[in-house]
Amino acid sequence: MGLQGKAALVGAAQYKPEKYQSAPRMFHLEQVADLATLALADAGLSLADVDGLIVPSAQFHEAGMFVPAMAGEYLGVRLNFAEVVDLGGASSVAMVWRAAAAIEMGLCDTVVCVIPARMAPASAHDDHVAEVMRASRFGGHSTRYGAPEAEMDLPYGHMAQNTGYAMIAQRYAATHGYDAAALARICVDQRFNACHNPDAMFFGQPITVDDVLNSRMVAEPLRMLEIVMPVAGGGALVVTRSDKARGCKHRPVHIVGCGEHVHSKSPTYAADMLATPIGPASRKAFEMSGYRPSDMHMAQVYDCYTITVMLTLEDAGFCAKGEGLRFLRENDFTFKGNFPMNTHGGQLSFGQTGSAGGMTQVIEALHQIQGRAGARQLVRHDLAYVSGTGGVMSEQGALVLKGAE
Repeated sequence: MGLQGKAALVGAAQYKPEKYQSAPRMFHLEQVADLATLALADAGLSLADVDGLIVPSAQFHEAGMFVPAMAGEYLGVRLNFAEVVDLGGASSVAMVWRAAAAIEMGLCDTVVCVIPARMAPASAHDDHVAEVMRASRFGGHSTRYGAPEAEMDLPYGHMAQNTGYAMIAQRYAATHGYDAAALARICVDQRFNACHNPDAMFFGQPITVDDVLNSRMVAEPLRMLEIVMPVAGGGALVVTRSDKARGCKHRPVHIVGCGEHVHSKSPTYAADMLATPIGPASRKAFEMSGYRPSDMHMAQVYDCYTITVMLTLEDAGFCAKGEGLRFLRENDFTFKGNFPMNTHGGQLSFGQTGSAGGMTQVIEALHQIQGRAGARQLVRHDLAYVSGTGGVMSEQGALVLKGAE
């Protein structure tokens, strides 16, 4: 059971990441139309081909409900499949496999998955964003009566991504030891990749292990260069039937494996902070695909923090539990190395474009498999592992992608 590889990624578009501005480049519906049109053109398709649409939850300035219908109406398309996904940084991976599943079930033929740029706080006037902004002062997402984080976490200051991931890193250190220099190599190698990607925020700005270790401590043991910089951006992907994909402009990239797992919202309620959801999600994806971690030609790993990357590598099966530090010391993660990872620079060096951050990993896998990665193109590029992470290691997903023969 599972995906049969009868759906393929065929096109993509994304805005070049940039610093947040006080005024948005476009409102959300305008971005959806722009990104969808660009991604379809990249695939060699048009809006007339689209009968499926997936959008993120609670991201639209124009409305807080009936968003797929509103966006579909704005695009001028009739939808046989409409979906809203609310998994944070795991949303892009989740969108892709949902689109593939809907296509394989015969519900629709071509799905656009789109995540517009989050607006800058100064330009956000809707009630949802105002609520999130209020909660963010305390490091949370909701201050509503009855929300567990509002009642059990916020009063004790036990919130926010930086402190949550730092707590996970501290737990790892207590259990398996810690080597800050080894984790810093993730930043250095991904920055090398970004220096070969003109679209990356940190293009042309190489760093060293010492630079990482000398950067400001934010939440012990995590330093500034180990933490993503949020930026403005957005992206879209096109998934279509395999037979239709053969007539598209570029090599089809089949979705052959997927997995998803959610275990809690806060690490407070995780049974074991080091047993992350990416473990069961990745095992399901590899089992479904028929491939193993060692078969992959690249890994595009969600990288909000360095500790996220190392735990993903362990739990996805690229190395044994507790062996992550050794794995980091012994491998080269640049596009020229033996274990190419986040070849676009990852979110640490490309930039984390809000909820669309995880889409950069999917798009990079697509471009690599299609042979369109420019100066950072891999020689072996037929199989890719892609991960997504939402919250504080609370919701995670995995994809196995394969280029058409």
